[in-house]
Amino acid sequence: MKIGLLPFYLELYDQVCPQYHDPAQRFADCIIEELRKRGFEVVSSPLCRVRSEFQAALKTIEDAGCEALATLHLAYSPSLEAADLVAASPLPVVVLDTTPAAVFTVDQTMANHGIHGVQDFCNLLLRLHKPFLISAGHWQDDSFMNRITEQLKAAGMAWKITHMRVGSAGGEFAGMGDFQVPEGTFNMSVIPWYDQPEPSAAEVEAERAIDLQAFAPVPELDPEAHRRTLRASLKLRRWLEQEKLDAFTVCFPGITRDQGWETVPFLECSKAMSRGLGYAGEGDILTAAVNRCLARVFPETSFTEMFCPDWSTNRIFTSHMGEINTALCSAKPCLHEMVYRFSDTGNPVLATGCFKSGKAVLTNLAPGPDNQFTLLAADVEFIAPEGESTRRNVGWFIPQTETIGDFLAAYSRVGGTHHLALSYAGKTEILEDWANLMKWKFVRIGG
Repeated sequence: MKIGLLPFYLELYDQVCPQYHDPAQRFADCIIEELRKRGFEVVSSPLCRVRSEFQAALKTIEDAGCEALATLHLAYSPSLEAADLVAASPLPVVVLDTTPAAVFTVDQTMANHGIHGVQDFCNLLLRLHKPFLISAGHWQDDSFMNRITEQLKAAGMAWKITHMRVGSAGGEFAGMGDFQVPEGTFNMSVIPWYDQPEPSAAEVEAERAIDLQAFAPVPELDPEAHRRTLRASLKLRRWLEQEKLDAFTVCFPGITRDQGWETVPFLECSKAMSRGLGYAGEGDILTAAVNRCLARVFPETSFTEMFCPDWSTNRIFTSHMGEINTALCSAKPCLHEMVYRFSDTGNPVLATGCFKSGKAVLTNLAPGPDNQFTLLAADVEFIAPEGESTRRNVGWFIPQTETIGDFLAAYSRVGGTHHLALSYAGKTEILEDWANLMKWKFVRIGG
């Protein structure tokens, strides 16, 4: 992830006590190195003191394709030199409130007084309606730098959802309204499916060989049904790659022969999720985009739905027709042919399985009245039974609420939609940061 670092300083100090300039620059360089150690590509500038310098630095950072802006306050710096420029930038902001010295003595005042510059700056950002994240602490404290790292990742999610290319194949599921949003929501670009050339026989056979190794084919698997599915899947993959899509949705009733489909490419939907693309079924561009943002931070992410409650064991059953992130199954996914009756296409071959055991976060972005949104997050635990993968996609989770009744009521009370993201090793703190940057409501269910 590429970020920009904007170092704040004061021109007056260069005029009356210039000896403090170079140490301040060295501290900025030190913070840049710490951020690079944590995997960030950092674009920065010399210390910024006056409006023209802030303006030039922001242009450099934005032109470099950065996804977030970190501010570092090396001294008191008057907010009016920079606040409106930062507020007007499309980049989400993370404020690093830190100083060089962990142990302070009065003779170190000039190097360690940036905190009141932070206060001036943050007050102006709020008045200018610019959301931001902030952490305060010493830069050599791992807990501080870990929190900054999380906040920068959340900022990257905020940037990504406003620069998202989402593909849509098969239209929308008629009458399904909970996830529908107006065109242009979050400035996402929606690219409709268009037919692709047929893959060659060699391409199909190469992919088939990969499948037979990666998955557990049933003995009666029809090679021709598998090849039919792979022709559809490889056409879908070519479109995803050709359009450089971040996420996509497939609405199975709209996958028909007159649109150039031999069968529904559920298999490629599952494989694409395992490669980190965002996905959701039934024309849901919103959840597909959310899932892509999540997958950048929590790679073990999948689309799913809550299907059925098991009141007797206090578990909720998850599933979907033919899609699952195949990298998250408890056993090698089962490769088999599905009897399909929902359009005029042939039977698809699927790779199905059970979500593995482990702690996870369920996430949903729920549209609300007046084009407002609520980001819902719930810490849950998935429990996978022993044994081989089944011929359908399944999962069972236990919420942190006292009962699943409490969980389900709380979820629907705040408008959670019927499409979800499941993220193993997810962190609700990062999701709350993301919501704050997007000016969404945030609701944590249970815990």
